[in-house]
Amino acid sequence: MTDEQATADDQGQHGPTEITYSEQFYPARPRSLRPRARLRPQGQPWPHERTGEPVGTNPDYVSWLLRNSMLQDARDLSVQLTGQGSMWQNPFARPDPKSAVSVAPVWFTAYPISLITRPGESFLGTLADPELWRTFADIGIRAVHTGPVKRAGGISGWDPTPSVDGHFDRISTAIDAAFGTEDDFRRMCQVSADHGGTIIDDIVPGHTGKGPDFRLAEMNVGDYPGIYHMVQIEPEDWHLLPDVPPGRDSANLDTEAEEALAKAGYIIGALQRVIFHDPGVKDTNWSATAPVLGPDGIERRWVYLHYFKAGQPSINWLDPTFAGMRLVIGDALHSIGDLGSGALRLDANGFLGVEKSAEGLPAWSEGHPLSEAANQLIASMVRKLGGFTFQELNLTVDDIRITSEAGADLSYDFVNRPAYHHALATQDTEFLRLTLGIAMESGVAAASLVHALQNHDELTYELVHFATLHKDDHFTYHGVDVTGGQLAEHIRAELVQTLTGPDAPYNAIFTTNGIASTTASVIAAALGHTSLDGLANQDVREIRRAHLLLAMFNALQPGVFSLSGWDLCGMLTLPREQVGALLATGDTRWIHRAAYDLMDYRPEATASGSGMPKGHSLYGSLPSQLADPNSFASSLKHLLKVREETGIATADQLEIPAVPHPALLVMVHRIPESGQIQATVLNFGSTPVAGSVASEHFRPGARARDALTGTEVGVVDDLHALNVELPGHDGFCLVFEE
Repeated sequence: MTDEQATADDQGQHGPTEITYSEQFYPARPRSLRPRARLRPQGQPWPHERTGEPVGTNPDYVSWLLRNSMLQDARDLSVQLTGQGSMWQNPFARPDPKSAVSVAPVWFTAYPISLITRPGESFLGTLADPELWRTFADIGIRAVHTGPVKRAGGISGWDPTPSVDGHFDRISTAIDAAFGTEDDFRRMCQVSADHGGTIIDDIVPGHTGKGPDFRLAEMNVGDYPGIYHMVQIEPEDWHLLPDVPPGRDSANLDTEAEEALAKAGYIIGALQRVIFHDPGVKDTNWSATAPVLGPDGIERRWVYLHYFKAGQPSINWLDPTFAGMRLVIGDALHSIGDLGSGALRLDANGFLGVEKSAEGLPAWSEGHPLSEAANQLIASMVRKLGGFTFQELNLTVDDIRITSEAGADLSYDFVNRPAYHHALATQDTEFLRLTLGIAMESGVAAASLVHALQNHDELTYELVHFATLHKDDHFTYHGVDVTGGQLAEHIRAELVQTLTGPDAPYNAIFTTNGIASTTASVIAAALGHTSLDGLANQDVREIRRAHLLLAMFNALQPGVFSLSGWDLCGMLTLPREQVGALLATGDTRWIHRAAYDLMDYRPEATASGSGMPKGHSLYGSLPSQLADPNSFASSLKHLLKVREETGIATADQLEIPAVPHPALLVMVHRIPESGQIQATVLNFGSTPVAGSVASEHFRPGARARDALTGTEVGVVDDLHALNVELPGHDGFCLVFEE
């Protein structure tokens, strides 16, 4: 090989650059990238600038919309940060999951409207409480994901309208006054850093709410229509559109209208699936606007794409103006460079490309290469700023692997999340072992995943890997050959039968997506409790034991371990009558979003500041739990200490061995720094089990010690096997010593 060939080959195979400085002593991380000027004064500007009617022919109204738009903020912010040397000091081309896990191995996932705050404090002000962070640090929590805290919902004329999806319909870069101020956010970032923590913020690259940007798009102002997947319908074809009911600004297309507009060449028609499908409410992913008057005096009607609710118009990543891309990147710059967060969640980031398919087939809308490219752009920009990203979308294992190659640093573990609930509900880990094995074989490293207990969403059981891309592939389950589609139906049926219905009426099905429940209420159903009223002390102890088992599964494997206040306090679902108005829309998830008081800030409170009713806590506040060595929080503290001492978070998952009993699960890992083998052995059954677990990675003669208790479990025999005995809902964190 010539020198020229070698050089060209090296260039073609360029890998991640090795940074040669010591970040501890010679940090090349960018200093604060805070802009030189604020985007706008803090606070709620909307009630104070009304001049004339809120219509497109009123220049004052259009100017007001422009000043409050996210696209305008992106313009103002990007020009302040461009050309800075600090923008070039971090490698950005490839995801780096283990670095992200090292920085933030354990997350607390907050939900703004459910946190009971300190008296007189906002949500963000409460998350800036040094005592709270001392408590988090004591337990082992190193990061807080705030959830969406910026203005969301929409505007109607001059007036704001409420969020339609828990603030996942963003309309501004400004902090929502209901949750605090930008100063609160910056103080929270500083206090977290003082305690070795990281703040994780949100951007929503897939959609916005119906705020100033969307209203300007409807009016056909500038490049604002380029933000969205929206098509102007000629007046002679308005008869193809549904009438918009009084008091509404849009109407969902039924399947006939969708097909007619596709044949007329306006839209690309049906997509691969209709998320949140609700007959008569959301039949398709398309809605039509009412007539909207523009500054030019022309009335227009549009059809726009929304994968989720009608109030969440989808962003167009391949419009000639690139307006949508500029809006999203500007939002990332604001969060990392100005506010001071260290990471971002990318939500709905698998739906960034949509393309017409052959006649008779649904449009290509999932797993599209444009989504991969867009994810790479966002994640690369965040890495340039010194942060990391994670994506929270229920994808196939194949799509998660593709995303991990150039996109977000971490992905939410929707692969194994329904499977571990199934293992608990059925006391059988075969499906869980199947999903773990598929992830390993597909090249999705456990260390690249966020393994979570409860969050704000439902217990997802879509099982998209089996129900979509692999629905016709064959799998062996309990010795029977089944297709992926059949397997998904079977697992869903078992989850529904065990965790909902007459035997567990306190949980609820949420559309076709999953089950509305808390972790504690899932466990209660799995244990056979038909009511949550009057749980005895022994019942609570059994729930707590199973809760810790699920924490062990998520924490004693590589990757991020994440949990919420609902987990820390052992919250139960709310009685439906307490949230009846919220349930009226069909969104049953509100029953599992009860308010909780982490620190006994306001023991007398009956609701959060946002009005969410306070739920029943099985475990109590963190201070009271940490005073009890047998509490959930104290046990979790010990578990996370062992996790850190053994280095599991950044380990490599090697094998999911066969097990001698259906309720057993074994995960085998190698700790990179020491090369030591570690094995997590769990009993998902409620009764004791005993048997011999074997792995080719167990060295004969090695002594197995349980790092959780410090006791020796046994010696590996010549067949690479180890005899174990486990009580019900318990586990070992085995380390092997020669």
